[in-house]
Amino acid sequence: MPDSTLSSLTVLITGATSGIGNETARQLAERGATVLLHGRTAEETRAAADRLIATTGIPESRLALYSADFAHLEEVERLAAAIVARHPHLDVLVNNAGTAAPERHTVTADGNEIAFQVNFLAHYLLTCLLEPALTSDPGGRVVSVSSALHRTASIRWADPHRARRYSRLAAYAQSQLALTVFAADPRVTAVSVHPGVCDTALLPLYAHEGVSPAEGAAHVVRLCDPAVEIVNGAYYDRDERVDPAPAATEGRTIRRLNKLADLLVGRTA
Repeated sequence: MPDSTLSSLTVLITGATSGIGNETARQLAERGATVLLHGRTAEETRAAADRLIATTGIPESRLALYSADFAHLEEVERLAAAIVARHPHLDVLVNNAGTAAPERHTVTADGNEIAFQVNFLAHYLLTCLLEPALTSDPGGRVVSVSSALHRTASIRWADPHRARRYSRLAAYAQSQLALTVFAADPRVTAVSVHPGVCDTALLPLYAHEGVSPAEGAAHVVRLCDPAVEIVNGAYYDRDERVDPAPAATEGRTIRRLNKLADLLVGRTA
């Protein structure tokens, strides 16, 4: 049933082929939003769209399909260019795509530790490149799906790729802290949210059981709704605004992370 506050929205969701991203896409499209589905491959994205259409009756016209493998920053750049060309105004970007850090230390073709790149650097680059579309009209916002695990993390400034003493949990937590810090960057209205421990592919990092992806997605959808007032840079634990880890709101940390991210994604300030 279309919802008046969401029916005019255009929302891009990264990692929309499964888990929380897919449920967020479903809930937003059912309420009338135009949803840009992103998946790692064109095949995965098409299959996810077909499932949504078949199971919900969402008209195909409400979905647009995009693919990019976030382990390749060149593909992120292509994705952003294609979106800006077709959607010069974007209301919401949901930075949701995520990967559990692998057991073994893994570096992408771009030279970055894979969890740091897929979970944070790709989203950093995408957000920067989509900034003109997000700010073309007041009210555009970014919702980054983070994790309570960011509280256990530190950014290893001298070794962000964790080549020394690699731990998959520490690598994943670092990527989530970086994403949470980035939400406090004032360039674009942005928030980060821990949607609860959900029964998705990332569950083994947290616990043995979790709530359904639909329940987690509802917290993301709420923050996409322009009728819901958000505090720029805030961190939400499900529906409640709470303080993130202290590092996440430090001006010095935000500036330092931006500098590091610009360097690693090849952007010149």
